[in-house]
Amino acid sequence: MPKIHPLADVKSTNIGKDTRVWQYSVIFEGAVIGENCNVCAHTLIENGVSVGNNVTIKSGVFLWEGTVVADDVFIGPNATFTNDAKPRSKVYPKSFSGITIKRGASIGANATILPGVVVGEDAMIGAGAVVVSDIPDGAVVVGNPAKIIRYLTK
Repeated sequence: MPKIHPLADVKSTNIGKDTRVWQYSVIFEGAVIGENCNVCAHTLIENGVSVGNNVTIKSGVFLWEGTVVADDVFIGPNATFTNDAKPRSKVYPKSFSGITIKRGASIGANATILPGVVVGEDAMIGAGAVVVSDIPDGAVVVGNPAKIIRYLTK
């Protein structure tokens, strides 16, 4: 059974056992969150978002429709996800371009990820990076725009 703080607004019934949801988090009805996750305070998870098992979502993170987060992912504080490539006020696309974060990836604090990007397995995005294109498995990226500085080895 998940542990949900009484000050969280959680509508989804698809939250795995041993997942912790902290105060002031908002989770929409259509969101799916796996087991043993930690969803920190001041977060939002929209309909159509899928979060795997053993995921940490730090404070200030909003996951928008179409986002897919695999198992064992770390999302640092205030990391920014986007899903609309041509945002305009009161103009809504027929579908959103979600972001895919593959297993074991880590996203640093204040990183920004543009719509449609795929972050590879075990990749690492440095704090404050602006990710404008796909990141290969095991790559470490930093900067604006994010550039590969090395690859992690196991």
